[in-house]
Amino acid sequence: MCRIAGVTRSGYYAWLDAAPARQSREKTDQRDFANILEAYRFRGRPKGARGIHMRLLHTGIRMNLKKIRRLMGKYGLKCPVRKENPYRQMARQLRTSNVAPNLVQRNFHGFGPRKILLTDITYLFYKGGKCYLSTILDAMTREILAYRLSPSLEVSFVLETVDALVRDYGSQLDNTTIVH
Repeated sequence: MCRIAGVTRSGYYAWLDAAPARQSREKTDQRDFANILEAYRFRGRPKGARGIHMRLLHTGIRMNLKKIRRLMGKYGLKCPVRKENPYRQMARQLRTSNVAPNLVQRNFHGFGPRKILLTDITYLFYKGGKCYLSTILDAMTREILAYRLSPSLEVSFVLETVDALVRDYGSQLDNTTIVH
């Protein structure tokens, strides 16, 4: 029979004698894979081998990273590769190609009143939480020309600040005014 199978007699008996060890290792692998699967599913997001390794260490289970990778491969557990956020990618491309020239050169007082307007958004913390203050300041006179408060940081409340500026000071602004 060994001749037909193409194995030596000693090899067959070595394989036969190792059967209990193989079964024991299989049980250990299944128990360890249950821990790996629990760490993989922690907080509802899949993790790779290193994330699983750190999670297991955090729970007090020491397991070699190579063993985690071996068991993930054995049981077909794969972590999906995260794709880059397309909006962040577009913003990065726009940022590098749309650099405006520095007209002010940190000379905020050399242009006259209503020529350089400074904008800022500030967080205001109070007992019930926080709100956001959007302001537009004249660099020459240091006068606050427009401001708006908002409970959330949205573009619309910044645009309301600009609308208030145009409504109150539109006649004093021209096409040479710089909003910084």
